[in-house]
Amino acid sequence: MREDQIIVGGQAVIEGVMMRAPHSYAVAVRRPDGQIVSKGERLPVLGEQYPLLKLPVLRGSAVLIQSMILGIKSLNFSANVAFHEGGNDSPAEKIQFTAAPLSTGSIAAASVAVSTETKPAAEVKTSSAAGAIGSIIFALFFNALLFIVLPLLLTNILFVYLAGGTIDAHSASGAWYADAWAWIRAALHPIRPSVAFNLVDGVIRMTFFLIMITTFSLLKDLRRVFEYHGAEHKVVYTWEADEELTVANARTKQRQHPRCGTSFLMVVMLVSIVAFSVVKFDSLLLNLLIRILLIPVIAGVSYEIIRASAKSSAQWFFSVITRPGLWLQNITTKEPDDSQLEVAIYALKESLKLEPISQ
Repeated sequence: MREDQIIVGGQAVIEGVMMRAPHSYAVAVRRPDGQIVSKGERLPVLGEQYPLLKLPVLRGSAVLIQSMILGIKSLNFSANVAFHEGGNDSPAEKIQFTAAPLSTGSIAAASVAVSTETKPAAEVKTSSAAGAIGSIIFALFFNALLFIVLPLLLTNILFVYLAGGTIDAHSASGAWYADAWAWIRAALHPIRPSVAFNLVDGVIRMTFFLIMITTFSLLKDLRRVFEYHGAEHKVVYTWEADEELTVANARTKQRQHPRCGTSFLMVVMLVSIVAFSVVKFDSLLLNLLIRILLIPVIAGVSYEIIRASAKSSAQWFFSVITRPGLWLQNITTKEPDDSQLEVAIYALKESLKLEPISQ
């Protein structure tokens, strides 16, 4: 693969950046003493191992899962470096994230536990893998609850109320618990989703998302992560401009990028509005299940849209559909300083060293 064919991307972590190329990734983190440490690995290309995953949509779902795993591994590495003065991965002290990145890795919310128990390397590796799987399951459950279940229920309640006020139904006994049960039954009377229904559902989901990331942006520690997020974008732009990877060159670039995970999430929400307007049922339970089952398909379609936006020949359509994500990045990215740009450059260079580059 020639250098001009390598598409790179990344993710901000604690006091550092993870950069990914097609066949490799590297994460660089600045230790409390100012030194930059890194970790890099070659990556299996899923499409080469499983030809079926080369197909459009399917490849997007596979990349999403792989990206979540890499994101958690990178966060765990950065936590151990940032919170441990020695910056090493001694088995005597391991710091492990117990929650996955919210929403595809662009924003992280995690708790950190420190264990002083000494374990064999194989046991630590197995424990780390199990923790990553548990984190992904937790993240998927949390996101399904916050961005699928609650918006659907709230939208259904709203449309039941607007359809005729049956939400005010009273029980025959007049007891408060009977009234509450009658209210719930009326509120959950299934409404067949229309385009308007899904637009309201999408607005509620987007509102939840905006509240979440705005709240995160007010936290001092996460603001640092958002600054590294901006550094990652600037360095990616420098690479795409075929300029030398220096702090001076990266400093001049913008911090909003159309292939960001934030843009991906916004595209997911837009695609889901269309998908849920086409596939719909008269059962609230079936509508809920189909929303969950369609997640891989919606993620795959959204990936293809973001991927197309990276090509120079992309039409104005892709520019328009990714624009809300660029606006949102005014919140999820902050202007980095030179030291943060230096870390992002270090991560990208370490990743590129592992790439099979041909002339």
